[in-house]
Amino acid sequence: MDTTDRSATPTEPTEPSAAHRRWAAAQPWLTLLARLVLAGVLAWAAVSKLPPALSVQSVEAYQLFPAGVAEFIGFTLPLLEIAFALLLVLGLATRYAGAATGLLMIVFIAGIASAWARGLAIDCGCFGTGGQVSQGETSYGLDIARDLGFLALAAFIAVLPRSPLALDRLFGLYR
Repeated sequence: MDTTDRSATPTEPTEPSAAHRRWAAAQPWLTLLARLVLAGVLAWAAVSKLPPALSVQSVEAYQLFPAGVAEFIGFTLPLLEIAFALLLVLGLATRYAGAATGLLMIVFIAGIASAWARGLAIDCGCFGTGGQVSQGETSYGLDIARDLGFLALAAFIAVLPRSPLALDRLFGLYR
């Protein structure tokens, strides 16, 4: 009879599986791809809102804010989108840029859901167009689904920020 207490013996570290090694090699490149896709979307959204009157019109259509607040949001939203796009392209403060972009997507989703719930017939204004549309021209479900996809990309970046071609690497972050 073997009376050796096996729980007291240290276990040998195991080699990472082949799947784990493949994931470890692919993840930084997937994060880079997510950064660039999300940055492209944000830049496109910001540029399409110019001149700022288009953005102001889109924000006002949601009927959530007083005119002065809607105007402020309309003028600053494209700047915020450009700032997040630049941070993502450069890979600077990547985790925070991903998290902030995710929060922005949550705000967009909430705004679209609010317009849908209140029976407004508006274009989301996400890519420059915005304002009133006929009832049959709304696409709230698709807009929310699209923004959920962008939210998933932002979450991926925030959770796994390590990627090549990132300035974060120069500062010793996310190696």
